[in-house]
Amino acid sequence: MAPGKQMAEAIAAFAQGQPVRTGRVELEIAELVDNGNTVPLRVRVDSPMTAADHVQQIAIYSDRNPQRDVAVFTLGPRAGRAQVSSRMRLATSQQVSAVARMNDGSVWVATVDVIVVLAACIEIED
Repeated sequence: MAPGKQMAEAIAAFAQGQPVRTGRVELEIAELVDNGNTVPLRVRVDSPMTAADHVQQIAIYSDRNPQRDVAVFTLGPRAGRAQVSSRMRLATSQQVSAVARMNDGSVWVATVDVIVVLAACIEIED
């Protein structure tokens, strides 16, 4: 399934005109989440993390949260591993994407469809 228009636009802005390719990025997040209030995730990027070949940034995007941009992590060759872990809230069932920008300018993405049983981030109107 292709990401929604707004998330696709956010990923394109992060890519800064570079083509976004699949591969090199592994996004670990449960595909079925009981509670959207705290959803653990881990992103790994296939990179030796040397001065010649390393990850510069990893960004996390959600398709249907009030804020599409979840987080941006800045890395460098001294990070040792191209891996980040965090938790996020999910408003409803949606796609979550992890995007990595390499030092050579290439951009890589992984996307997971997540089904949320108990939603979070819901705005209640009076």
